[in-house]
Amino acid sequence: MMKFVACILFASVVQPRLVRKRQTPCPEVCDTSRCPPSSDSCYYGVVKDYCNCCIICASGERDICGERGIGVCGEGMVCDYEQGKRRHRGTCVCISTEPVCGSDGRTYPSLCRLRAENRRAGLSGTPPVIQIQKGHCDSGSLNPSSMRYKFNFIADVVDKIAPAVVHLELFRRLPYSQQEVPVSSGSGFIVSEDGWIVTNAHVLSNKQRIKVELKSGAHYDATVRDVDEKIDIALIKIESDKHLPLLLLGRSSDLRPGEFVVAVGSPFSLQNTVTTGIVSTTQRGGHELGLKDSDMEYIQTDAIINASQGWKNVH
Repeated sequence: MMKFVACILFASVVQPRLVRKRQTPCPEVCDTSRCPPSSDSCYYGVVKDYCNCCIICASGERDICGERGIGVCGEGMVCDYEQGKRRHRGTCVCISTEPVCGSDGRTYPSLCRLRAENRRAGLSGTPPVIQIQKGHCDSGSLNPSSMRYKFNFIADVVDKIAPAVVHLELFRRLPYSQQEVPVSSGSGFIVSEDGWIVTNAHVLSNKQRIKVELKSGAHYDATVRDVDEKIDIALIKIESDKHLPLLLLGRSSDLRPGEFVVAVGSPFSLQNTVTTGIVSTTQRGGHELGLKDSDMEYIQTDAIINASQGWKNVH
């Protein structure tokens, strides 16, 4: 009998306290002077309290939310209540639930987390964090549904051809001296695994030594094997005991006006420079270009190519 009475007394003490906490009335007039001081670390933004009076820090993801001061969710979030407990405690969840990639290279589980990090960066004086793309940071060029995957075909071409494009540095020996000085540069591309390289004939004029540098950083001395000044093409060769990347020569007769062009070369010694354009025409006669003695046909393109810097690999 005594235990039963004690339980009743305990319940009568606790229950009024809970009721008073849940039903704390809002003031009839909002007096902001009585509001607590605002915090400097409201990473999920600021909101007005449940009485729509004081400015408080918004609750973040997975924080408790609900009625009567439990918490108010920040921008882009809603209070998710358990079924059957609509007017009690809930949890703040972000409306946008897919991961996003930030400008800091990190993947955030939601847009709300990224916004919180951006506010944190602003308060600490570090660079802002903005959304770069939806999805994980490492999936931009690999995710088939991403814009980068669908439309970056030029980058795919460059990835394939760049290892076979070489940079040429040409030297000449000074008169009455054995000292060599670099006098010009150019580019070319490897056409066979045993080291044959195509470049421009005019690049090799009056040069005594040719140094070839691959994209991998490997260096070789090259020898001139054949030169055709009429079509401005030369063949040089390097000796390597390693497997060399190569490109196959295409057929100009297969080209169509309007096709995309990707050109890779070393203009002004700037290695692996990429330019793009289209094929304007495939059979431009030399007489149309003012070359009276030319019986050749030329491919016209609007890709930016600096002819004085040697062969530029075109795909």
